[in-house]
Amino acid sequence: MNAKILAVIGSLAVGAAAALAQTQPAAAPPPAQPAPQKTLAATLNVYVFPTAGQAPAQQSTDEATCYNWAVQNTGSDPFALQKQVQQQQQQSQQAQQQAQQQQQQIAKAGEGAGVKGAVGGAAAGALIGEIASDDPGKGAAYGAAAGAIVARRRAQQSQSQASQQVQQQSQQAQQQYQQGQQATAQEIENFKKAFSVCLEAKQYLVKF
Repeated sequence: MNAKILAVIGSLAVGAAAALAQTQPAAAPPPAQPAPQKTLAATLNVYVFPTAGQAPAQQSTDEATCYNWAVQNTGSDPFALQKQVQQQQQQSQQAQQQAQQQQQQIAKAGEGAGVKGAVGGAAAGALIGEIASDDPGKGAAYGAAAGAIVARRRAQQSQSQASQQVQQQSQQAQQQYQQGQQATAQEIENFKKAFSVCLEAKQYLVKF
């Protein structure tokens, strides 16, 4: 009898423990480690190693000092140059959009030129036909056809000239953008050289 009682008590204890385990919330995962903050040099894609065992705080101070020294000696600030590049990109995109809009306007103007020429030619042809053969309808038809042809030729010539001008303007804007990009890249290159020279003098290994 006692064995049966003990067995029942044991099974109840096991069930209670299992139920308690299910009701308890799962352990929270450990907090994620924050990503290491980039140094000033790293933001410029310049890699610096302290060969003399300089502490991170000392390296940050040295990088800031060398940054200011490089700005003063090259006359270029990389962060200002990056903003300048973004502005140049926006201006180039705006110029391309304007060129596309002008091309569309030129095409629409050419489509309506034939209709206007036909209307004007019909009126003139009707008058001539009435005077020559008392048949204003025939004269209007001839005049409309002739007027449409002449108007379309003129429109094509004007459209071709306007299209060439738009293309030239677009090409000039693209060339100016590319030249600006090359000049900016050269300025950044010169800055990194000066920045590296300063850090190397402070016993850092620098690569970019």
